[in-house]
Amino acid sequence: MAGRANVFEDTIGITAGDADIYGTLVVPEEAWAAVVFAHGAGSSRHNPRHVHVADTLHRVGLATLLVDLLSPAEERVDQFTAQHRFNIDLLTDRLLAATDWLDSNCAQYDFRVGYFGASTGATAALKAAAQRRDIAAVVARGGRSDLAGDDLANVEAATLLLVGSLDLPMIERNRTVFDKLTRAYRREINVVPGATHLFEEKGALEEVALLATQWFMRYLGAAVNREELGPSRKRPRDISRIPR
Repeated sequence: MAGRANVFEDTIGITAGDADIYGTLVVPEEAWAAVVFAHGAGSSRHNPRHVHVADTLHRVGLATLLVDLLSPAEERVDQFTAQHRFNIDLLTDRLLAATDWLDSNCAQYDFRVGYFGASTGATAALKAAAQRRDIAAVVARGGRSDLAGDDLANVEAATLLLVGSLDLPMIERNRTVFDKLTRAYRREINVVPGATHLFEEKGALEEVALLATQWFMRYLGAAVNREELGPSRKRPRDISRIPR
């Protein structure tokens, strides 16, 4: 249960309709807000990229819930058929169930909540944020956020879209998403230099973690000094400010 000093960590089960899904909850000492992670196609809460970002959030006092949006049985089927990974409505419902679980079981903390989504998980994060107006911030990493469709116009959360500079098709898709986020409290697109779709290049994931942490600190209720989280790579560009 206690994985590290001054940190509560546990594997939790969540009933979502007729399925049971599982997540990893980490609550640092004096945690003041929480981020729920929505993973994409073929991924899981054990994905080292997601764990790395979560660990960075823990360092600044943010709790995290990394949740598998498919049940173990569904994941086994999906490995062969891919029938669930693009079922965006299903993924959104599961993310909402995980958020409800966090509200009920961590009520004593009175957390403000944000979403971190990747791939189709980014789509689910934006669709869920469109339904839950209490979600204060969303970070979408390299995701198919364009699949959120008309729901994008109902997102009020401050939304950061992260895309690699070498992932050219996703840059254009994220421009489209940006244009539709008309009600968002704040919206930005940042391009991580030299990164491809999975941000596997040296330093790329560290930049994602840094940008996400700054965003959540800012829009979940605090400010952060960039130097506290270590050196940056090249400065990312906010392409929402670059003329087409």
